[in-house]
Amino acid sequence: MEKFYSVAIDGPSGAGKSTIAKAAAKALGFVYLDTGAIYRTVAWHITMMGIGPKDTDHVPMLLDDANIKIDFREDGQHMILNGKDITGEIRTPEISACASKVAALSCVRDFLLDLQRDLAKQHNIIMDGRDIGTVVLPGADVKIFLTASPEDRARRRFDELRKRGQEADYDTVLRDIILRDEHDTRRSAAPLRQAEDALLVDTTGNSLDESLDVLLETIKERLKA
Repeated sequence: MEKFYSVAIDGPSGAGKSTIAKAAAKALGFVYLDTGAIYRTVAWHITMMGIGPKDTDHVPMLLDDANIKIDFREDGQHMILNGKDITGEIRTPEISACASKVAALSCVRDFLLDLQRDLAKQHNIIMDGRDIGTVVLPGADVKIFLTASPEDRARRRFDELRKRGQEADYDTVLRDIILRDEHDTRRSAAPLRQAEDALLVDTTGNSLDESLDVLLETIKERLKA
């Protein structure tokens, strides 16, 4: 049986996990799975159905109606929900906030767990999220906890939103980052934490290229070992 390698990258919101992990996967010839996009897809689904994440009685029923597929294309990962490509509709601050709350629900995490694990059995893969190394892929070949200061992460998110043409206020973005950190680390279902065998990579003050170089060097060294 062919051996596939898995890299788990966890860390707080705005640490650049998706951007850096995607670039690392391309450099290594691995498949990149943005698990955050999967939770955003669930968040978008329940939002469009008029249900909030606090309505725990109805969320499980809506999951039964959610047919989620992932389409890996040259321009990146596309999220297909019930036959519709919603990739461009799940990157708003509102959906981001909802996704964090949805991700705290055990029923949602259980619903998506097999999907993520099955992909790791079929590809050399890099996954990023909040609990990849601790829950989703506890046996990953490489585990990395990618972080940066809240101020640095807020600046990056602020710049990203402005480039997309969205209105943004730095202080508001920073406050949202801090609140999300508190929520993600304190939630009862799979809280954000560094796995015991994960390497800490702090990218505060780094450019994208500098962060990518550090990540690639770390991954290559671990895979050689």
